[in-house]
Amino acid sequence: MKTLSAINAAPYEQAAQSIEAYHQTILQGFAAFIYRTGGASLLTEATQPNKRLLVAFGSDHGLCGNYNELLADTVTEYSKNQPMVKQHILCIGSRMSNALLEQKLTPDVVLMPPASADGIGRLAGDIVMHIERLGRGQPLANLVVTLIYTQRAKHGYQESVTRALLPLDKSLLQPERRWHSRSLPDYSMAADALLSSLVRNHVFASVFRASAEAMVTENATRLALMQQAEQSVDEQLEEVQQEMSNVRQDEITNELMDIVIGHLA
Repeated sequence: MKTLSAINAAPYEQAAQSIEAYHQTILQGFAAFIYRTGGASLLTEATQPNKRLLVAFGSDHGLCGNYNELLADTVTEYSKNQPMVKQHILCIGSRMSNALLEQKLTPDVVLMPPASADGIGRLAGDIVMHIERLGRGQPLANLVVTLIYTQRAKHGYQESVTRALLPLDKSLLQPERRWHSRSLPDYSMAADALLSSLVRNHVFASVFRASAEAMVTENATRLALMQQAEQSVDEQLEEVQQEMSNVRQDEITNELMDIVIGHLA
C-alpha cells in the first residue's frame, strides 16, 4: 500500500499541473472577452443568492486517517457560519457521505471518486452537469457553488480548503493591464455563446483542479501514515528483540551461577 500510494500520487500531480495550464488559457479568454466588450459585467444584476451547492471531495479508500472526518468538520463549520436559504450538498465518496451524516448533514448526491487520474475528467464532467441542472432557469448570480477539499500544507501536513467557485470572482471581470501578445484579442462567435463556454470551462477546470489536488493529498496522507506505522513497527520490533536478548542473558547468567554454586559446594 505504501508503494502504491507513492506511485499513484505522481499521475494526479501531473493532472493538476496540466489542468492549471489549461485554466490559464480560459482566464485569458475572459480577459479577451472583457477587452472586446469594454469591461461589461459577466454577471446579471446583483441579487441576493438564494441557493448554494457545497461540493465536498472525500475519500473512499482506507488507511488515510481521519481524512473524511476533518473535511466533514469543515463543511459543518462553513454551513453554520454562512447560512443559506437552500443548501445542497454533493459529496465525493460513500465514506465522506457517512462522515457528513454523523454531522447531521444529508448529501443530495454522492459520486464515486476516480480510481485513477484518467477518471478525474469523468468526475469533473459529472459535477459540472449537476451544477448546470441546479442553476438552470435562474440568473448566474443566484447560485453559490463552493468547493471544499483537502490540499497539502507545509511540513507534510494537510489542510482543508474552502474555495468559492460561483458567482464568478470579480477579478475575472477586469481586463488585464497588459496583454501578453502583439496581436489584440478578438473573437468571431456570438458573445453569449462565448461567455457561456468560458464560464463552463472555468467551472470544469476549477473542479478538475480541486479533485486532482484532493487525490494527491489523499495519497500523500496515506503514504505518511504508512511510513509512521512502519516506523512504529520497527521500533516495537527493536524493543521486543532487546527484551528477548535481556531474557536470554538472564537465563545464561542464572545457568552460570548454578554451575559455580554447584562447583563450590
